Amino acid sequence: MKLLDNIMTWARTKSPWVLHFNTGACNACDIEILAALAPRFDLERFGIIQRGTPRHADVLLCTGPVTLQVEERLKRIYEQMPEPKFVVAIGACACSGGVVSGCYGVRGGIDTVLPVDVYIPGCPASPAALIDGVTKLLGSLKEN
Repeated sequence: MKLLDNIMTWARTKSPWVLHFNTGACNACDIEILAALAPRFDLERFGIIQRGTPRHADVLLCTGPVTLQVEERLKRIYEQMPEPKFVVAIGACACSGGVVSGCYGVRGGIDTVLPVDVYIPGCPASPAALIDGVTKLLGSLKEN
């Protein structure tokens, strides 16, 4: 059983599939995520591929604060992901609510709804910071 666990961990660290979800951001962090996936920064060199469905994703990349409208959708997407699943909060809004924290339609950061594994601060978070955060997440998987 230990061998099977080691093989599965190796596969997860070599080819994590990510799902990008915007919970109500200004799109600046979304542009930076797309830049990280583009050839200049090439997040794909780490085996990271963007998927369009939560049923195939290992890592949920969230941008923006959690609004009351999107809270249930975010929970549903998280529940559809197979175990083990990881959540990355990208940008100041996703980490803490950012400049819209305390507004009537905003619940707060991603951690008010889901357990967050990695926080990547910035407004917007740079592609280099995104690559660093995701590779640290993958490195922590190897250690366990």
